[in-house]
Amino acid sequence: QVQLVESGGGLVQAGGSLRLSCAASGRTFSRYVMGWFRQAPGKERAFQAAISWSGRTTYYADSVKGRFTISRDNAENTVYLQMNSLKPEDTAVYYCAAKGAWDRLTSSQQYDYWGQGTQVTVSS
Repeated sequence: QVQLVESGGGLVQAGGSLRLSCAASGRTFSRYVMGWFRQAPGKERAFQAAISWSGRTTYYADSVKGRFTISRDNAENTVYLQMNSLKPEDTAVYYCAAKGAWDRLTSSQQYDYWGQGTQVTVSS
């Protein structure tokens, strides 16, 4: 079992940057594919990015390609989401999640473990 705790959210102006972190408990972090999702008020939880067990492979939603970067440090049991050129429409609660297999990455239902989320607010 994995417990996930996000941090790094906050209020930022449009065009600014934030770096989210997700710390995982347990010794098996490197066995999990990690993903980031976000949920805005009144909207469904939406996939943002995923990273493979070793970190060599990543996958992004089209809306964040070129602006967001996912990375991981397996020695520190942490996955990151670097968010640049932020827009007001990026405002949401951001969640990290873990799953075993590198498939169906964009489906929130396929992820086994979730953090509690961290709020990101981008002002115009």
